[in-house]
Amino acid sequence: MAAMKLYYSDVLSPRKACAAARYLAAPVEYVYLDLTKAEHRTPAMLAINPSGKVPTLVDGDRIVCEADAIICHLSERMGAALWPRECDDQIEVVGWLSWNAMHFGRACGALYFEHIIKPRFGIGPLDPAVESEALAEFRRFAAVLDDRLGGRDWVMGDRLTVADFALAVALPYAGAAHMPLDEFPALRRWHDRLDAFDAWRDPWPAR
Repeated sequence: MAAMKLYYSDVLSPRKACAAARYLAAPVEYVYLDLTKAEHRTPAMLAINPSGKVPTLVDGDRIVCEADAIICHLSERMGAALWPRECDDQIEVVGWLSWNAMHFGRACGALYFEHIIKPRFGIGPLDPAVESEALAEFRRFAAVLDDRLGGRDWVMGDRLTVADFALAVALPYAGAAHMPLDEFPALRRWHDRLDAFDAWRDPWPAR
């Protein structure tokens, strides 16, 4: 199987792509881009991904942008079941990916940005109003996911899917990003199950 090339940086969205690639033992060549040097916006990178974003996967003639699409593609490429094969399950997983992008992931991302990205890249002080709104939204949508996970090991029941990788991507940073994860016991247990995988605990390739 020919190697793929995964352009990434050590920030939130690429984490799920790197974790999935490692979990699947995919033949991936990792290419780190330094965001502080705008390496994701060079002419060469913009020719690959005009949005100038990471992660981006190059698989032969196919270019796959956006982390959720990448993890689905990796599962298909490796003949794995992280991306389900049944149409009904695919529709349900896409629903969770969309829900995450619009609701839970947005709240997690706002807290991650305020508490981790701002200090790391020196782009301003914490905004208390943004933090307060994001905390309220986190609690609102974490309750939905906590209810879903009650009595289930994984979002889709007894099997791990791309939905788990996508929905949980910010939770390794819950402490540093001040996410009240411990208020949601099913959510905490679910992430602890993910954390048992080496690929989830330590997704970043050596550089």
